[in-house]
Amino acid sequence: MLPSARSAGLLILCIAIPLGIGFAGSAATLPEIPGWYAGLDKPAFTPPGWLFGPVWTILYILMGIALFLVVKNGVDTASVQTAVCVFAAQLLANLAWSFLFFGMHSIDLGLLDILLLFSLIAATIILFRRISPHAAYLLIPYICWVAFASLLNGMIAILN
Repeated sequence: MLPSARSAGLLILCIAIPLGIGFAGSAATLPEIPGWYAGLDKPAFTPPGWLFGPVWTILYILMGIALFLVVKNGVDTASVQTAVCVFAAQLLANLAWSFLFFGMHSIDLGLLDILLLFSLIAATIILFRRISPHAAYLLIPYICWVAFASLLNGMIAILN
């Protein structure tokens, strides 16, 4: 069955929101990679720089699909409204990390923010699962990556 135009448009919007957040965060991130970030001491398990863009793009798309699965039948219930608010909060924390870590060169504030982000993603997964288990499952790679990124951020804080 083909999706309706309304549902296709909603899916595109839901995917565009996290991708837009990622694009906004890249404004703080990209200029700092060759200079400031390259000069930091990093742990041996730091992934190659080229990996971050594709991974984050996939994660933002998965977030958008998860959001769509939660809102596709409307946002008129308290459970959906709460889930969407927590989802929005984790997106803001995601964006803030780029500006704290890269924009302000604050490794420690970045670490505090990413720990908050991890908690908000966990809350989002719990709330999404009550509405759409598939939506919750789509966020599992995201929380795993953020757990890894938290470890990476913490090690960079220790090494620098």
